[in-house]
Amino acid sequence: MPGAKMAIKRGNSNMGIRRNNGGGGSWMSIVVLVLFLVLAPVGFFVGRRVYSAASIDQDISKQNVDWRARLALMHVQSLFSKKVIDVIKANTDDLGPLSFDSFRKNNLSASWKFSGQEDVGPTEIVETNKKRTPTDKEEKLFDDSHPQSVDTPAKLARRQLREKRRETRAADLVKKDDDIIIKLENAAIERSKSVDSAVLGKYSIWRKENDNDNTDTTVRLVRDQIIMARVYKSIAMMKNNTKLARELQNQIKESHRALGDVAADADLNRSVPERIKIMGQVLSKAKNEVYDCKLVTGKLRAMLQSADEEVRSLKKQSTFLSQLAAKTIPNGIHCLSMRLTIDYYLLPPEKRKFPRSENLENPNLYHYALFSDNVLAASVVVNSTIINAKEPEKHVFHLVSDKLNFGAMNMWFLLNPPGKSTIHVENVDEFKWLNSSYCPVLRQLESSAMKEYYFKSDHQTTLSAGSSNLKYRNPKYLSMLNHLRFYLPQVYPKLNKILFLDDDIVVQKDLTGLWRVDLKGNVNGAVETCGESFHRFDKYLNFSNPNIARNFDPNACGWAYGMNVFDLDVWKKKDITGIYHRWQNMNEDRVLWKLGTLPPGLMTFYGLTQPLDKSWHVLGLGYNPSIDKNDIDKAAVIHYNGNMKPWLELAMTRYRSYWIKYIKFDHPYIRGCKLGQ
Repeated sequence: MPGAKMAIKRGNSNMGIRRNNGGGGSWMSIVVLVLFLVLAPVGFFVGRRVYSAASIDQDISKQNVDWRARLALMHVQSLFSKKVIDVIKANTDDLGPLSFDSFRKNNLSASWKFSGQEDVGPTEIVETNKKRTPTDKEEKLFDDSHPQSVDTPAKLARRQLREKRRETRAADLVKKDDDIIIKLENAAIERSKSVDSAVLGKYSIWRKENDNDNTDTTVRLVRDQIIMARVYKSIAMMKNNTKLARELQNQIKESHRALGDVAADADLNRSVPERIKIMGQVLSKAKNEVYDCKLVTGKLRAMLQSADEEVRSLKKQSTFLSQLAAKTIPNGIHCLSMRLTIDYYLLPPEKRKFPRSENLENPNLYHYALFSDNVLAASVVVNSTIINAKEPEKHVFHLVSDKLNFGAMNMWFLLNPPGKSTIHVENVDEFKWLNSSYCPVLRQLESSAMKEYYFKSDHQTTLSAGSSNLKYRNPKYLSMLNHLRFYLPQVYPKLNKILFLDDDIVVQKDLTGLWRVDLKGNVNGAVETCGESFHRFDKYLNFSNPNIARNFDPNACGWAYGMNVFDLDVWKKKDITGIYHRWQNMNEDRVLWKLGTLPPGLMTFYGLTQPLDKSWHVLGLGYNPSIDKNDIDKAAVIHYNGNMKPWLELAMTRYRSYWIKYIKFDHPYIRGCKLGQ
């Protein structure tokens, strides 16, 4: 084979290998040369890493070996045994620049990373190659025979930059995926929050604020099964599967019977778990026979809309009934008033007078104004004040009632005098100066337009239809007792300071400290009621009207009636009653505010109210079920403002005990009218 021999010669001469002239060494050189030609490419890719079988095993275990080096190492290990690789290494050690160690040390050291070595930058690669000076034999070898196998520093730098860019892009993609998942989760949570919780209630199971360890899961499961059974029943009837529809209907009835009115798992019947199992089997059967995602979704949406409409209707009816209950007087209180009135007018005139009448105009005593048509409520206010007073003999109570309850109010306090305190009862209908020519409210109440406004819900045919106007028919908005608070200097001209109390309050501490409060030139001392945005002026007044917008701040803080200390001397100087008349005349067509005495009070005493410490007056016991007990216990006065008055059956039980402890249930009149606890 002369061609092959010539190639070998040419290759050998090009490689620069000196052949031994001895016959015994020529075959050995040929074997080494063939092995080199076979393994040189592998050595090139493996580089400095391949020089023993032990190093291969060790390198594969390193975490930061480049993937190409790791692949080459694995191929070499699979092709040759440890013994063969060690022989190759031993027989190539004398090849100088062609040995594996030479490759490792001199040529490819910048291509691969050592285990634990930091990344080498392009600048360091250039510097390393500049410092190294190859031998003549190496220059000849790489310049003449393998120019394509040597990477320049620039190529090495570009390769390393490409690898870094790949790693960066991969990390960015992973991060983007994580960000997208988080955004989708947050969007889902926000969408769930936008669902009307008034409709879904406890069934908003995806809302985080509804998380609760004690969720009565069994009760909810039964209810959810009933809902799905109704859906499948409707779909079964659409598909003429009457047998399945009847079976579902029977299971719905049985589940309703097992659940009853139970709202907690602890109250469930023992048969409920078995009922859940049976219903689950029927639902599974229905799903296999009639399930259609589009139909199920449509049915659930229709059920949700129907439930929404039903809830709205029930809310209106509830509002109507609560307002109706709030404005009515319980039979027991009505009975008490009637019996007391009859007995009062049976008394001779000389026995109808109260003692200590000389204290009524003494400015050095503590005077209270109480306007009420509720005998029982007024008795609680007076009793609680006297019991908690340090000097009861210095307290004077000025009660004003209407003609219907005047006799009952007198008779009660004649039979139950407030100890050493002074009390006096008057009839608002006997105030001759309080007439329609002087008082704008009386004039407006007598007008046909106002009567139509207050009573326009007379012809409503449904409960829910009349709920929005029933509040206007509450007697307190039509009674002058409610507006008499704007005429205190006219009612009590000889007094300089007075404490006004509503009849739905309970006094728990001595109130004489209020007379020592410095009002700083203001007329009214009251506790403010505004929170972040609640009970501010814009909640009571119509700021679209220029007269309101021009004169008041919509963010001004509101305050509460119920316990107010009034400086009557400053009242007269500021002509507070005149200010009230001016605003009342402007509101004849109800464009400034709708109803009540608080809006005109806020306007009349605007800029003339001194805030009191909140511990003097705690409000909300007639509507707020979450008042802190510590706040109630520390309060000087607690106020049952709202519809849930303590003398009504709809009163909140947790607050009622503060009120009833001042009632004498063993009193003959109380027992006779069955006013029990």
